[in-house]
Amino acid sequence: MFYHEHQAYPSPRFEIAIVDRVGAGDSFTGALILSLLRGDGPQRAVHFGVAASVLKHTVRGDYNLISFEEVEALIAGGLGSRMQR
Repeated sequence: MFYHEHQAYPSPRFEIAIVDRVGAGDSFTGALILSLLRGDGPQRAVHFGVAASVLKHTVRGDYNLISFEEVEALIAGGLGSRMQR
């Protein structure tokens, strides 16, 4: 959830198989900041941050090796079972 100017913006819940938790918080924070800097609103920003963090859980190691397209596809609901790595 992202709280901005007295308004709460929830994110959807995702069920995933976690491969590695390392870096998921950094992925969320970086994606949230990137989204806000590019002018996205709070709801879109929290969705983008959570989607990047969710996808990071499916990648081993410190680095989030996912693409913008994968984040956008997850937000749109287009990855489905293909999210498994």
